[in-house]
This record gives sequence, structure tokens and C-alpha cells, in this order.
Amino acid sequence: MKKLVYLIMVVVFAAGCKSNPATKLDMKSEVMLKGNWKISSVTYPGSEYFKVTSFNIADAQCFVNSQWKFVSNNNKGEMALSNSKCVTYGSQITWFINKEGNIVMKFLTEGIKAKHTSSGYVLRVANQTENSFQLIDKVNVGGNTSDLVYQFERIN
Repeated sequence: MKKLVYLIMVVVFAAGCKSNPATKLDMKSEVMLKGNWKISSVTYPGSEYFKVTSFNIADAQCFVNSQWKFVSNNNKGEMALSNSKCVTYGSQITWFINKEGNIVMKFLTEGIKAKHTSSGYVLRVANQTENSFQLIDKVNVGGNTSDLVYQFERIN
């Protein structure tokens, strides 16, 4: 009986230590994101007819000209909406890019640690260069799933 309990504990421990491929990081892509960025455009099919709320914060078009800072050595950063026609909003963020090319990001509430923030977002990173990249989200537009594309441009 003792051996069976020991065997079960070893199997559980080994399974818990096994690395998850979805959490392996793409360090090269992360380092390329380091710095200050702004969103130069937000596009999706039907944008002239349908409004989409981004990140449960504001209308997607409110993110045009928003400022983003990504710090790659600690996977933290910040963002701020700066569109005068929209609600003022700013937040610390935590993020990483996995080997599948997705950025996993959380908006942090002041005083609450990332590990206690249960909701986050997974977007695909595309067309990444030294001075621009895209984040692509899947959204429901008029009953159809469409790509919402945030176009980022380096600002310094």
C-alpha cells in the first residue's frame, strides 16, 4: 500500500513538472516588441456599420493613437487610451508571446497582482518588423467571426 501511494505521488509530481508547450516563450519576438508603440489603425470587416468593444474597455476605434509600452525583460508594460472622443483609460499590463505566435496579455487593476487577475486576452502576433506589428483578435461582427487587426507603429 505504501509503495502504491509513493508511486501515485511520483506520477502526480512528474505530470505537474512536465512543461506545457503553450507556455514556452518566443523570446526573439518578445525582444522585438520592447519599446514604445502606438496603434495607428484598427480595422475589421463591417467597421463602418458595427461597433466592437475591445478588451472590455471601449469601442475598438478608441484604441487608435493609444500608447503602449512593452518591457521584454520582465514582460510588463502599460497602455493608455488617448483618443479625445473616447473615455480616458490607462492600465499596467503583463504579457508574453508563446511559441505559437500568440501574445497572452492581462490588464492589471491597481493593487491586484497578475496572478490574482483571472481574465486575459490571447491575440495573434503578425507581420512583426522592427518598426511595426499587428495584433489580431477574433471578434463577432454581425453574427460572423472576423479578424480585428490592431496595427502598431514604433514611436521612438
